[in-house]
Amino acid sequence: MRDRTLVGTTDLDLEAVKRPSREDAMEAVRTLIAWAGDDPRREGVIDTPKRVVDAYAEWFEGYGQDPAKELSRTFEDVQGYDDIVMLRDIEVESHCEHHMAPFLGKAYVAYMPTNRVVGISKLAKVVEIFARRLQTQETMTQQIADAITDSLKPAGVAVMIDAAHQCMTTRGVHHRHVSTITTQFTGVFKTDPTLRQRFLDFVNKR
Repeated sequence: MRDRTLVGTTDLDLEAVKRPSREDAMEAVRTLIAWAGDDPRREGVIDTPKRVVDAYAEWFEGYGQDPAKELSRTFEDVQGYDDIVMLRDIEVESHCEHHMAPFLGKAYVAYMPTNRVVGISKLAKVVEIFARRLQTQETMTQQIADAITDSLKPAGVAVMIDAAHQCMTTRGVHHRHVSTITTQFTGVFKTDPTLRQRFLDFVNKR
């Protein structure tokens, strides 16, 4: 993996945070194993640091990807189409930024095109890019809507995410079978309740 400056820093940072080396990351995992009470030299966990770092490279690859680039190739020949474009049941696999525990669920994304559309797989890719970062569900919902708005300039965007957070089910309050729903509506989806209801009906249609 290439060396790069970490994203997500604030204006208060005096200097950007430099990405640690792969060996630095593996050493951090060994430290956590020892802190948990195990021996990082034990046969069963001796290769765990390598596997964890490989997993992190996959889970958080969204930091190295640009949603605007994914949405940059658009098609203007829409043959007069002027209704909702929607993807349902997009898999969401993310990690909460507070505990680094997974949250898993589905995203529903729609937009009302003006004079251009984008390949439908690109909408799913945008969800994946933002999901593969440390996140709050609320922020991710907003980021997806903003990315589509900025790139496609549609008449409106609607995003819903329904996910279960393992930081709630496997620790703390230990409440299972509880999901969190977040929504973001812009443009005509925000101003037109009938259109917004159509989106919600599509979400719930089985």
